[in-house]
Amino acid sequence: MSRFWFPILAVAAALVSAAGCTGSKSTPAGTATVAPTPTVTLRAPGTGVVPVLTVTSGAFATGTLMPPAEAQIGCGGTNLSPDLAWTAGPAATKSYVVTEFDPDAPTGSGFWHWVWFNIPPTTTSILGGAGTAPPSGTSGLNDYGSLGYGGPCPPVGDGAHHYHFTISALDTVLTGMPANTTGAYLTFNMGGHIIAQGTYIGLFAR
Repeated sequence: MSRFWFPILAVAAALVSAAGCTGSKSTPAGTATVAPTPTVTLRAPGTGVVPVLTVTSGAFATGTLMPPAEAQIGCGGTNLSPDLAWTAGPAATKSYVVTEFDPDAPTGSGFWHWVWFNIPPTTTSILGGAGTAPPSGTSGLNDYGSLGYGGPCPPVGDGAHHYHFTISALDTVLTGMPANTTGAYLTFNMGGHIIAQGTYIGLFAR
């Protein structure tokens, strides 16, 4: 019986040895490493990696606290959307989309603060305060239940929330969208049409 197990144990040992060699394989000297792919906030499934738009704002630096005036009315602010600017998308850009999303909201699915789409491809900047009365394009429904920009209003003592201002360049103009288009519905319809994208992050806490 013991002689029967010897060949099996030998094969198992060989397999373990081979696996160990594979796991410890080193990179040959002089081989270049590949940098991680940039994260894209709203990339829809199946669209692959897209070029990154550079987004800027004069209201606050990305990753820092947003001015109090940009908070929702009743939460210490005047509901003033920030100015935003971005680098032009690829030549195939037919429209832009601006969204603001808070993934930290205690809803289980985040919170859409700003939904604005079908912005002309010639537009690469917007003034502060334009979120409630955009000069072009179409305002969708935020999760407050109103059209346009809805400023931050996180729960008191909840810590700083992260507000993702995302600019997406699309290779199409979105048609047939209802007047009460939500962030989720907009994202679904953007699927397969995002050809460039960039995100600017603001923080806010009460």
